[in-house]
Amino acid sequence: MSFNGRGSRRFGNRNSKPRYSRSPQNNRNRSRYNWSETDLVKSIEYSKQAPTQFNEAEYVSTNSFSNFQVCPQLVQSIQNKGYKTPTPIQDQAIPYIMAGRDIIGMANTGTGKTAAFLIPLINKVYKDKNQKVLIVAPTRELAEQIDNEFRFFVTNLRIYSALIIGGKGMKTQMMLLNRKPNFVIGTPGRLKDMINRKILNLSEFNNVVLDETDRMVDIGFINEIKLFISLLPKERQSLFFSATISKKVQEILQAFVQFPVTVSVKKGETVENVRQDVVRISGSQKKVDLLHDLLIKDGFQKVLIFANTKWGVQKLSDELVKRGFKADAIHGNKKQNQRHQILEKFRRDEIKILLATDVASRGLDIKDVSHVINYEFPASYDEYVHRIGRTGRANKKGTALTFVGA
Repeated sequence: MSFNGRGSRRFGNRNSKPRYSRSPQNNRNRSRYNWSETDLVKSIEYSKQAPTQFNEAEYVSTNSFSNFQVCPQLVQSIQNKGYKTPTPIQDQAIPYIMAGRDIIGMANTGTGKTAAFLIPLINKVYKDKNQKVLIVAPTRELAEQIDNEFRFFVTNLRIYSALIIGGKGMKTQMMLLNRKPNFVIGTPGRLKDMINRKILNLSEFNNVVLDETDRMVDIGFINEIKLFISLLPKERQSLFFSATISKKVQEILQAFVQFPVTVSVKKGETVENVRQDVVRISGSQKKVDLLHDLLIKDGFQKVLIFANTKWGVQKLSDELVKRGFKADAIHGNKKQNQRHQILEKFRRDEIKILLATDVASRGLDIKDVSHVINYEFPASYDEYVHRIGRTGRANKKGTALTFVGA
């Protein structure tokens, strides 16, 4: 039974991907399928009726962080981070990366893949300061998160990075690049700007990471990625991470890696510990009132709400604030420093509700999100999977609700 405004609910643990046809129009490379609310409702209802399967055995790590043979300072940073045993992607990918192999990494979101490539690459640079690393991410938020994690790991190592993203001062970033840092972490658009200004020379980089490549392609950065690959030296270590591999992503893959090792720890289309349901709206109910009634229920502790437009996200955020909720919004009309400050408030629980568009939310990795609410219907099934993957992270339970109906 779905939410119906009276608080009754029932969740399933598994989902079936709906059938849909290819769409001739792809909504700027993001909506790749024709689908409807009916498709999603059928998928969720089917997951509730499907027979329960046995849970997979708990993963037993082959390695420990201490036997990866990284430098002592990095081991200490890993311990300070609170990491005890490697996640599956870390356990399987780090030894190959340390051996110099190219990697194709397939993993669900929130599985620790950032550390999986940062730890061995930092150790590589520590041993040889002539090594340079380029990390390309689809969004500013994800690039910032990678840079923040990098800075934590390199404590006392004297290894530096340049964060090259839009929304930040161009002159400051040019100065950072002129200092020749060992790590450059950035988004495709701003990296291309630096290349065109002849501030960034990709032929210097002998280690490259493409993170969330499928998302970069979805957003429309395929030409930028192909440009980067053409400018990189042939002799390099290439690390490729993607949740899915479409035909367009395969084009990139073939030109990017050489004799790669594929490491796949992906379990399915959606995270199994995300419970899914729909919120049905009757003709007499106001949508925002139904949302209000949900948000005041017990358990809605840290909520991420998705809408489809910048205007819609901001309007809904303003309405919730008027109603007394601690809420704020991130979208493309806000400056990068504003978006960063709002995300930090959400992380520190200074606000309990964050509203976002799909593009603004790319790569968000925020702990303990209790609920994801699709206030407006996602453009594609892939977008739905991305949205609900913001909860149920790091082996914790989460809930995803989607508004359907009038």
